Amino acid sequence: MDLSDLTTESRNTKTMNLDQLSTREVLETMNAEDRKVPLAVEAVLPEIEKVVHQIIISFQKGGRLIYVGAGTSGRLGVLDAAECVPTFGTDPKMVQGLIAGGIGAMTFAVEGAEDSSELGKQDLVDIALTEKDVVVGIAASGRTPYVVGALDHAGQIGAVTAALSCNKSSIIGQHADYAIEVEVGPEILTGSTRLKSGTAQKLVLNMLSTAAMIGIGKVYKNLMVDVQATNEKLVERAKRIIVDATECSYEVAGEKFEEADKNVKLAIIMILTASTKEAAEDRLRLGKGFISRSINS
Repeated sequence: MDLSDLTTESRNTKTMNLDQLSTREVLETMNAEDRKVPLAVEAVLPEIEKVVHQIIISFQKGGRLIYVGAGTSGRLGVLDAAECVPTFGTDPKMVQGLIAGGIGAMTFAVEGAEDSSELGKQDLVDIALTEKDVVVGIAASGRTPYVVGALDHAGQIGAVTAALSCNKSSIIGQHADYAIEVEVGPEILTGSTRLKSGTAQKLVLNMLSTAAMIGIGKVYKNLMVDVQATNEKLVERAKRIIVDATECSYEVAGEKFEEADKNVKLAIIMILTASTKEAAEDRLRLGKGFISRSINS
């Protein structure tokens, strides 16, 4: 597939005079184009749902979610993976982002890295990919060799594979079990896929990780109950979550938080079931990590 055939590389007929617009007109144009992104994501919700289901199954088996991408796409994967640790209290290895050229490529382009399919394979070999894992290849163009190499290796290993791109009938989609193709149309600045394409990818990654974490009990009602209280702000947030979940006083929340060794889930169960920490641990185990199941067991 030639670059000229890609929607992400096409010229936007509405912005042919972009350099002649006032600053306000540029902003209005960008805003109008950005409004198309959520609708494009909505169109592929069935495909996103299928991938989330596979990620949940993987997590339940002790597998991992691995994002693989280059450039902006790779950076978005690394970002989403990094945010899972403080938000959901996950082990850093549970959700990982691999970017062509390594972590240094987060801030500086590594020439040629994205053109190597072998490098995509090797990066998965280096983290000892297994058949229990899910690999999501991310490329706005849908044709990045680094991502293709990674998806092919993952498929050979037996891992579930998904491709996230912004072009229909993408090459990476043909190398994956599931294809999420969010066609947002030409960028206002031709080929600058950090714009609408990047926004679309971020929205989908938000969905994949958040919905999967909900699916394994990392959320109670709409509260992030596995948050790790690693600093003052997060300690306060943890206590407020306990208050919101149980309607107890702030003082009781603080007391139970300490009794539960700063485990928010246990503190909530202790309060809602009037139980000891040990009993709460038993309930949580029987509830398979879900507070809602644990308090009704």
